Amino acid sequence: MFGAERTRTLLGPADPARNAAVGPPPVSARELIDRASATETVAGRRRVHPTRRLVLTAGTLAVAAGAVAVLQPLGRRAPEAPGGPGNAAGLVLVPVAYQFDADPPAAGPQLRMLADKIKDAAYDHQRGRYMYHHTKVWGDPVMTSADGRHHVAFAGASQVWQAADGTGSQINTQLEPQYPDQESRDYWQRAFDSRPAVEGTPAPAMIPLPPQELRPPSAVPAELRELLKVEYGAGAASKGVSTLYGRYVVPRATRAAVLRVLADVPGFRWRGQVTDRAGRKGVAVTFDDREHDAQSLLVFDPTTGELLADERLTLSPVRISSYQVILDAGWTDRVG
Repeated sequence: MFGAERTRTLLGPADPARNAAVGPPPVSARELIDRASATETVAGRRRVHPTRRLVLTAGTLAVAAGAVAVLQPLGRRAPEAPGGPGNAAGLVLVPVAYQFDADPPAAGPQLRMLADKIKDAAYDHQRGRYMYHHTKVWGDPVMTSADGRHHVAFAGASQVWQAADGTGSQINTQLEPQYPDQESRDYWQRAFDSRPAVEGTPAPAMIPLPPQELRPPSAVPAELRELLKVEYGAGAASKGVSTLYGRYVVPRATRAAVLRVLADVPGFRWRGQVTDRAGRKGVAVTFDDREHDAQSLLVFDPTTGELLADERLTLSPVRISSYQVILDAGWTDRVG
């Protein structure tokens, strides 16, 4: 374990806090690492929250530099993604470009048209004991500098195999650091430049999932409205759709019903054609929550109506707060 003294020894003259008189950190190194690598599972998947932040003081910053080096070597080249070019320091996330950026129309008519024309997804013809999901998420937890200005979080991949009784397995993999803006990337790169060298990260372990009841989602509109919490507005409905698609393999009838339910929720705007962070073509709707300075984004497959991705952004300034990309979903009899 990287304690403060061992970290200072490894950093040597590059220690950013070497001349500072620092008291006991408010967050221990162990707790910081646990938080940074933690994955909260809800029914066998990682849940995306809007920016839960870890504030680092001068003392914990020195520990964090060592801790991050253990969790993810920054010397690797990050994979290419639409959010920006790959580089050793990680990606700066760029908001998805909308076809209709200014004065977007209400989403209801377009969502109903999409519901009427969707076709079968590949998994509609599959059978198997386990629901399989492969997702990539970013934004929970977020490490924030002491002044509150600079943010960083590690992207994470999750593979989940889950049976109807809740049992199954899950593999979580920590990926590259990502940043909401260039200033944050520059700040954290300076902090991480003095990290101790490491050769690699441990292979991710397969985690067994405990039993729990998983009821297949209904296509009945009244039941879907309750499941998606639409009574609380478009923001709650966006989160409900994200949870639904991250937890279940959603059949065609239910996918169409979800689109029709969303069409009746006030506040959704039609953004037209977009490209998600996995490079896939989709169509998008957003909801602006001005009270909380936030925007919810849902990206759907224009052919099957599946949810491809969802994001949450801050509006002032516009930047990414969290995202989920559903890379694959289906049925299988094999785990791993």
